[in-house]
Amino acid sequence: MFDIGFWELVFIGVIALLVLGPDKLPGAIRSFSKFVSSFKQTVNSVKSEINHELRVHELHEQLKQAEQKGMQNLTGRESNAVAELEQAAKEVNSTIQSVQKEVNKDTNGQ
Repeated sequence: MFDIGFWELVFIGVIALLVLGPDKLPGAIRSFSKFVSSFKQTVNSVKSEINHELRVHELHEQLKQAEQKGMQNLTGRESNAVAELEQAAKEVNSTIQSVQKEVNKDTNGQ
């Protein structure tokens, strides 16, 4: 990532040891590693969100094209987009139905 070699790391370690001392160095290393891991987690989260938004945009465009064709003579990509949308709608409907059943159980039980 940063293209840092072994000797550069040794030099940074020696400087950190001289500046922080042997008492504070382990805590500083832990704090730095926590920061790096949280930064990586944030970057991965942003990347996955961007990929998701790009996929949604792509599906939207394909569905627009399918709609313009009157849902007939669709290409493979357009058919896949329609099928994916139908599957997502089924999942949402089943989730809504299960939530409604739970709400009905709770209201009838009280």
